[in-house]
Amino acid sequence: MTATPADKAVRAARSAAKSTAEAAEDAVEQAERQLADAARRIEKAVAEGIEQIRTQGKVYAAEAKDQIEEAQRYVAGQVRERPLAATGIAVGVGVLIGLILASGRHR
Repeated sequence: MTATPADKAVRAARSAAKSTAEAAEDAVEQAERQLADAARRIEKAVAEGIEQIRTQGKVYAAEAKDQIEEAQRYVAGQVRERPLAATGIAVGVGVLIGLILASGRHR
């Protein structure tokens, strides 16, 4: 049996559809690979950013600790040098705090 023009057209259409489907499948696979690569790059960049923030946070915490320790040494030295003045200041601060707290109760 000889192929009619309609049969030839059907085979050509099937072949074209198969080629298009294969090309689409290849395009999808390539897009998946590109997305996976992009995701890995983004994940790496985020991890590096987090590590940088963590490192900077540790630096800031160490600097704050040093400043607090320095202030503590200064206050302790001032109390040793002038114990009466330190006591007077402490009493004054206590009175101020008491007045502030007492005024809040009367409202």
